[in-house]
Amino acid sequence: MSLNSIREVNFDGLVGLTHNYSGLAHGNVASMSHGGLVSNPKEGALQGLAKMKSLMDAGYAQGVLPPQQRPDLGALRDLGFTGSDREMLARAAKQAPQLLRAVCSASSMWTANAGTITPSVDAPDGRVHFTPANLQSSFHRYLEPKTTGRVLQAIFRDEQHFAHHPVLPATPAFSDEGAANHTRLCGEYGEPGVHLFVYGRRAFGDASSSGREPKRYPARQTLEASQAVARQHGLSDAQTVFAQQHPEAIDAGVFHNDVIAVGNGPVLLYHEMAFLDEERTLNELRAKMSTPLIPVRVPMEAVSMEDAVASYLFNSQLLSNPDGTMTLVVPSECQEREAVWRTLQDFILAGNNPIGEVVVKDVKQSMRNGGGPACLRLRVVLSEAERAALSGRVLLDDALYDDLTAWVSRHYRDRLATDDLADPQLATEVLTALDELTQLLNIGSVYPFQQG
Repeated sequence: MSLNSIREVNFDGLVGLTHNYSGLAHGNVASMSHGGLVSNPKEGALQGLAKMKSLMDAGYAQGVLPPQQRPDLGALRDLGFTGSDREMLARAAKQAPQLLRAVCSASSMWTANAGTITPSVDAPDGRVHFTPANLQSSFHRYLEPKTTGRVLQAIFRDEQHFAHHPVLPATPAFSDEGAANHTRLCGEYGEPGVHLFVYGRRAFGDASSSGREPKRYPARQTLEASQAVARQHGLSDAQTVFAQQHPEAIDAGVFHNDVIAVGNGPVLLYHEMAFLDEERTLNELRAKMSTPLIPVRVPMEAVSMEDAVASYLFNSQLLSNPDGTMTLVVPSECQEREAVWRTLQDFILAGNNPIGEVVVKDVKQSMRNGGGPACLRLRVVLSEAERAALSGRVLLDDALYDDLTAWVSRHYRDRLATDDLADPQLATEVLTALDELTQLLNIGSVYPFQQG
């Protein structure tokens, strides 16, 4: 297998038809502060597609993942609501409006939380391994894993190349938020890598061994969940580093590690408050990596925690170029914070590291709900044979981009308030659109309504 044939594919989530600002994510400052605003699902979906298209045009491999079926009427029925779809929506809106908002969440757009992936070059059986995240820390995201698993299995279907694992038990002890707390560091993508798993708390052990925990917001990822995923994928101690996220960062609104650190190849771009034990984390990475680690540390004096969370500087995509340089894809909010923009120009770009270009993207519809460029994509390292083994029409090209933008224009609303979520017509619009999308992507019946 040629190293040059192994590429990272970014699978972006399509922004869903029910994209709204309900402020559901406790600990996500952007989500909470924008709760109640009127959203524009059509603009959000087109912004996401424009980002995908621009990266594809720049030569990066780009894939697409579909949104989930929302509102999740099955969840309402499980929770005791009865009657027709129209009656259930009306009763939920009257009796439990927060539940209605939760079952309408379009949060599956943030596919960095879809699961954790191990490329075949690191796995003992030479296959790509997938574990969907249980996302049990919030109800609106707990609804996602079943459909996520079906979608991943529909696309990565070939058992010769792909292995799928069960979701971890949906209990606080095994709280798993997927690749948002996982970074693979390596030389070239086809070389063996070291997997950095970042957790917020330990579930087991006595108080003396549990470590420090945040006081204001919950720590979503447990050490035990990260260890379980590593075991599922056959990763050895020599291939893994487990590091605790700094609790003060979580309390400042860093609900996932990808809000405070991003890695690619041998580069780890991180804020000084990313890890509770920064020195131990870096030393262990250096000891286990076969390629020298290139840490790019942003100090507090350059970028405050407030600026880091507001700009999502670290929730950027770090992409490798053929000439050995890297491109950092940042949200436009980074331009709006003087300290952040100055740090990008005078410190990161001017530093002794491979990052040679900063590209700005407008993903404001996603950002207002707390998801930047890195949240919107699931990274999957694939060989040429593995890319050829994909099922469906999910790798972006000009024709697929045109078809998807036309699909969005046909089906999406350009205005959605939280009161609109009870509209039974919206639920009908979603089913019509998703049925068409599965045919457009050729991924089969992955939604509950398609399976009876």
